[in-house]
Amino acid sequence: QVRLVESGGGLVQAGGSLRLSCAASERINTIAAMGWYRRAPGKQRVLVAGVSRAGIQTYADSVKGRFTISRDNSKNTLYLAMNSLKPEDTAVYYCAAGPIHISIPTAWGQGTQVTVSS
Repeated sequence: QVRLVESGGGLVQAGGSLRLSCAASERINTIAAMGWYRRAPGKQRVLVAGVSRAGIQTYADSVKGRFTISRDNSKNTLYLAMNSLKPEDTAVYYCAAGPIHISIPTAWGQGTQVTVSS
């Protein structure tokens, strides 16, 4: 099973930007779907953004226009560029991968904390 390691989280002021990275232990062009989930304090983990092997992207309504997901097959790395961050984006962000669709992940990273101060 693929191993996923996130990095890039941290503390940022509202309106700022961060870029998360997810390094995979195998070639990501063999993985059908990859994406990012987040879990805010006291809430369930939810899908933030996903990208298929064909490059089709999906986003949660709350992040459309602010977040961009991308994958670099040459580096086996998935990214999430986050702009115009809001305090409500504060959460632990998890990288995920799945053999069918990102809504059915079978592999998870350990998570990286993103905190947005007002």
